[in-house]
Amino acid sequence: MSSHDNKDPKGFSKPLGSKPPLIVIVGPTAVGKTEISLQLAEQLGGEIVSADSRLFYRGMDIGTAKPTLAERARVPHHLIDVAEPDETWSLAVFQKVARQVIADIHRRGRLPFLVGGTGQYVRAVTLEWMPPAQAPHPRLRAALEALAQARGRDWLHVRLSTLDPVAAERIDPRNSRRTIRALEVILVTGKRFSVQRGLGISPYRLLTIGLIRPRPGLYARLDARIQAMFANGLLDEVQKLLEGGYSPDLPSLSAIGYRQCVAVLQGKMSREQAIIEIKRATRVFVRRQANWFKPDDPEIHWFNLGEVTVARLAAFIRATLPRTLEKGGENNTISNN
Repeated sequence: MSSHDNKDPKGFSKPLGSKPPLIVIVGPTAVGKTEISLQLAEQLGGEIVSADSRLFYRGMDIGTAKPTLAERARVPHHLIDVAEPDETWSLAVFQKVARQVIADIHRRGRLPFLVGGTGQYVRAVTLEWMPPAQAPHPRLRAALEALAQARGRDWLHVRLSTLDPVAAERIDPRNSRRTIRALEVILVTGKRFSVQRGLGISPYRLLTIGLIRPRPGLYARLDARIQAMFANGLLDEVQKLLEGGYSPDLPSLSAIGYRQCVAVLQGKMSREQAIIEIKRATRVFVRRQANWFKPDDPEIHWFNLGEVTVARLAAFIRATLPRTLEKGGENNTISNN
């Protein structure tokens, strides 16, 4: 647990100006967000709120690179293991609960760290981003689902790219549920899905830190992580989920890594083929993440983890939010975990 647990850093709960502080840590998969956020939260009396939609689900640990129980014992974590794999946590539900959790952290005099690589979830919390208010249209949705079954999800995604290229760029073609929702809203309202998300002034004093590594080094870390997942029992994890009665067609089991393992267990793909496909799909996902957090975004302070230390990051946060933070110990190294 944090060295601040027995202290009362009351400055954390006081707004700077009229807004309470929120540290946001973003970056691509496998860049090192987990360990960096742990070290910073330990030093600054913080708690971590996950903005990674893959971490919601119980029993899906290895394939999501979920923080371990030991890591979660170091610093309080929130919004991890909050749903079963067959439950749906919509963007609106996540936004509501995340805001409640952040408010509770402030009330307890702690500093919230919103950490994750799922861009729409980060934006929903930090920028008053609301999903389109259009109510579901059951008949249209059923028709779109039938088209997805008959012609394939890629065909449906191509139709979306014709009607709303911005939305299509941000939605993974394999995520049929989100593709269908976007088309549903467009066809009912006659307006592009991408322009119907309300963006307002943030309720927080935001400090957004972006973490990067040179692309070759990042890809090497990704490859090593994927190999480790299989060595640590990813196939067994997926087998247990299927034996537990969870359908392989669930959105949660369509995530990268899980759908390939399902194919292996169904005899449709070899283990070696699955590893190759997961590496390829993860690289595509990393490029898609970059569409949300761009290097030229003036609101994001980017740090190369090949060059910066945790001590420097902690000092940067203290200097930027000087009236909300207490002094803490510093660690001069960055772990590669």
